[in-house]
Amino acid sequence: MKKEKIEKWILKAENDLKIAKDEILTENPATDAICFHAQQCVEKYLKAYLSFIDKPFGKTHDIALLIELCIEDNKEFNSLYDMMANKLTRYAVEIRYPEEFYFPSLRRSKRGD
Repeated sequence: MKKEKIEKWILKAENDLKIAKDEILTENPATDAICFHAQQCVEKYLKAYLSFIDKPFGKTHDIALLIELCIEDNKEFNSLYDMMANKLTRYAVEIRYPEEFYFPSLRRSKRGD
């Protein structure tokens, strides 16, 4: 059961990554969707790791919280802060509603700013 759950997290993460990669190569990429799927990809990979080590994480989209939980087991996850992965959280929910819509530039989509 545990292995199957982890595999599902990874499969969903890979699908989000594929969508983001495919979309960024289009003529007029939907940058908000790219950022959303990048956030979802990172979130799901972190949740796969936390599932692997049997660490509860609750229902959250907070990348920084998930990184911190991973760091408790493996300090190498600190490198995600160097990559600014924690900044992806804002693309999870915040930009999904009309009053918060945000369309990052293509440059920002590639950097994650």
